[in-house]
Amino acid sequence: MDCTLNMIIIYCPLICLIIGWGLDLLFGDPICLPHPIVYMGKWIAFGEKHLNKGSHKLLKGAFFAILSILLAFGLAFLLRFLPFYLNAIISTILIFFCLAGHTLRKEVRMVFEAVDRGLDEGRKQVGRIVGRDTNQLSAQEVRTAALETLAENLSDGVIAPLFWFCLLGVPGMIAYKMINTLDSMIGYQNPRYKDFGCWAAKIDDVANYIPARLSALLIIISACIFKRGVSFVRLVKFTLHYGPQHASPNSGWPESALAGVLDCQFGGSHNYFGEIFYKPHIGNNPRSLNTDDMKISIKLILFSEIMMVLISAIVLFFNV
Repeated sequence: MDCTLNMIIIYCPLICLIIGWGLDLLFGDPICLPHPIVYMGKWIAFGEKHLNKGSHKLLKGAFFAILSILLAFGLAFLLRFLPFYLNAIISTILIFFCLAGHTLRKEVRMVFEAVDRGLDEGRKQVGRIVGRDTNQLSAQEVRTAALETLAENLSDGVIAPLFWFCLLGVPGMIAYKMINTLDSMIGYQNPRYKDFGCWAAKIDDVANYIPARLSALLIIISACIFKRGVSFVRLVKFTLHYGPQHASPNSGWPESALAGVLDCQFGGSHNYFGEIFYKPHIGNNPRSLNTDDMKISIKLILFSEIMMVLISAIVLFFNV
């Protein structure tokens, strides 16, 4: 009995990871349960409301971003002082909350199904997962936006949380989610957030640097396994060419990998609620995207996620 308990304690992070990921794989984000990201969002909205005014916005934004990340890490670190079983249960739940693979794939599938029924319905559906104005998008732009988001959020919603979990455990994963939420709420280059959200955006760039490139590599490997006629060398060259050209230092890498696999074109002008923002094109084949492209993309993204979980499990196993 004592030997079994000791084994469970030793391999607790690995067990929590497998169970937490399994829950996300099966159920996705639980709508009926309080989600920590929601509370992070409320905290950020509170801080932005009270600090993003007057002078020294850059300094106040830096202070708020760093404070928020340290608080998130610190609160998660306190789990270590709880009884073992309670620590394990809460850690598993937090891992479940921090992964977004199931929900991402489900939402993208729903976008393609919606736009096949009607353009207005597709625009509304894609508006759930993108931050741009979708009211004037064409059917092709709706589908493109969904697949761009699928690729980008493989990194943000799966690979990066697992990467930081391997490095710093649950506190690292929670701190990363705070970083990502800060960037998604205040990391914009517009008059309101340009100064206050500057540090949030830069920290997010650093936190996603390795995960974004790892995501691209996993997509390419997945394509070589599942898609006939795919050249590993060609996809790597394609990604290395287009990845650095993206407006974001990170988003372009997984998007380029997926665009290369599909032989399509991502990017172009987007309307972010009154402000036109141009993203350089990724690829040079502006062909029409269809449901088969969505099915292939979801298959590759899922397998990339599985590979990352296996890599994480191996890292945790040999670090006990």
